[in-house]
Order: sequence, then C-alpha cells, then structure tokens
Amino acid sequence: MPRPTAKVAAFEGWPAGTSPQEIGERVARNYAARPLALGAPMHYAEACTWYGALTTAKLLGDAPLEKALIARFSPILTPGGAPVIPLRAHVDDRVFGIVPLEIAMHDPDKALEYRYLGQGLADKQWATTTPDGITTEARYWVDDMYMITALQVQAFRATGDVRTLDRAALAAAAYLDKLQQPNGLFFHTATSPRHWGRGNGWFAAGMTELLRALPATHPRRARIMDGYQKMMTALLRTQTASGMWRQLVDDDSAQNWPETSSTGMFTFAIVTGVKNGWLAPDVYAPAARRAWLALIQYLDADGNVRDVCPGTGEAATSGGGTSAATQIQYYLDRPRIVGDFHGQAPLLWTASALLR
Repeated sequence: MPRPTAKVAAFEGWPAGTSPQEIGERVARNYAARPLALGAPMHYAEACTWYGALTTAKLLGDAPLEKALIARFSPILTPGGAPVIPLRAHVDDRVFGIVPLEIAMHDPDKALEYRYLGQGLADKQWATTTPDGITTEARYWVDDMYMITALQVQAFRATGDVRTLDRAALAAAAYLDKLQQPNGLFFHTATSPRHWGRGNGWFAAGMTELLRALPATHPRRARIMDGYQKMMTALLRTQTASGMWRQLVDDDSAQNWPETSSTGMFTFAIVTGVKNGWLAPDVYAPAARRAWLALIQYLDADGNVRDVCPGTGEAATSGGGTSAATQIQYYLDRPRIVGDFHGQAPLLWTASALLR
C-alpha cells in the first residue's frame, strides 16, 4: 500500500486556473487526445507521459478520462499494434513497462495480462547481470536512474515482488556512488561532465519514485535518502528567482535559459519529499510552490508545455567536443520545443504529487 502523504499549507489555496486539479486535467486530456502511433516502438518520453496521465486521472477521480487512457492500450495488444512494444535490451525501451503495470493497478479485470507484459520487461532487464548483481543494461548515464528504477518499482507496486524493489535499490546505490558529485548534482556522463538540467531531473525523479516504495527498514534506504537529500539541497541553491531551473543547472551565464522538463522533474521530487516528511516543509514547500506557479506559465491554451529541451545525447559524442567551453555551448544551444513528451510527463508527475 502507498504511504499517505501530508497536507501542506503551501500546496493549498492556488490562484484561479493554477491548481493541480485544473492543470493536471488539461495536460492529461492533451495526451489522451493525441493519436497513438502503431507502426513503431513507443518512445520512452511518451510512456512516461502516459504513466503520468493515468496517475493524474485516478487521483482526480475522473473515471471517463481514466477509462479512455486505459482503452488506449487495447490496440497495442493486437497484431497490428505489436510494433509499439519496444524490444531492445536498452533502458530507454524497457521503461515502456511502466504503462501496462500502471494499467494493471487500475483495471482488475485485465490485471493479469498487463502485469505479465510489464513484469516480463522488468525481468528481462535483469536477465544478465554484472558480478555486482546489476543489470548489464546499466550505462551509468544519469538518465538511466529513472528508466531503471521506475520500471522495477512499478513491477513491485503491481505484483508485490520484492526482488524488483531490491534491484532498483541496488542500482540506485551504485549510481549514487559513481555519479553524484560533492555539490550534490550529477554529470550527464563521465565524458560530458556538465550538470545538464533534465539529466539531473531524471535522477531526482527516479530516486523519488524509489523512496516512495522502499520500506523504512530496507538496508539501502538510508544511502538513497542521503543522496536524495544532498541533491535537494543543491536544487534549493540553484533555483532561480523566478522559480525555474535552467538548462545547465549551475551555470550563471546570460545564455542559460529556464527549461521546463527539468523544472517539472525537480518540482515533483521536492513536492513528494515535503509531503512524505523527507524535506523540511518551511524551507522546501515555498520553493516547490514557486516552481509550480512558474512552470505552468509555460503552458499554452491546448495544454502543451513550451521551452522543452529535446532528446539530448551526451556532449562528447553528439557534437559538443571535449573542452568545457564547447560542451557548455552544446547544451545551451539545444532547441526549445513545444508539446514534447519530455516536458508533458514531469508536469503530470508533479500534478499527481500535489494531488496525492
């Protein structure tokens, strides 16, 4: 059973048009209205958006929207929809399993079928492991820490199989030991040592999902909580006066720009931490409120988030070279796009966290 979360004064009394109920419904309906592409494997960012739309609809008590989001999966279970299910042994593909696993918790009549699909992806991810017991799919890129933990945690939530929770905790502790810097933030990769916003956002969100599920007595909980809290301290320090975070989290140059996907992920992590008692509410709740109110200003009338950094490979192998100056410029020059799933997903996660 999920732990109850506390009511927080800073997360009440929203100005008209800014509440998580109103925003969450707009963005969830935006996703439900988009056509489902049946001819190719689903991108991880869409899977993350679908997951967020499902949790938001359920927390809103919007049964028709929830039903529509569940029904959206039915074509995928037909021969014509089979190509939607990603097959690569890659963390970005495996995370698709969070969607059927979430649906399994919404639709008891079809839970077995959906659990089978999602649990299968979680087990395949651990089919081969390194000597320390971690999946060979682990790349030690900062992005992985959502893709791996979200899938394994969802498998635990849907099936109760504690092995999957232990897998996620083992991987998270190893990633923290390898990747977290003394300042609490994370490099994109070892060869691209820049504090890219969304890369850090993936790690923040992944740790948050894991901590929501880990029992207080779990042997790795203290290690993961320590890494999480160090990161939250860093985020408090790097939040801008507007409430947003920037494309490069700790870069003060005039070229650096407020980026919405990372801001959504950080806000999700902080809201959840405050409501679960992991973070001091008098310090972090006002920061999360400012972030939410700033973030939703980037929504258009149709529920599309703007100023989203698109999918971004590490600088060193994607045109950013190896010098600090050229790598920094690589991240700062990324386009700012509208309605991309990388931006839609974390806004829905944050709405769910505020509603939970």
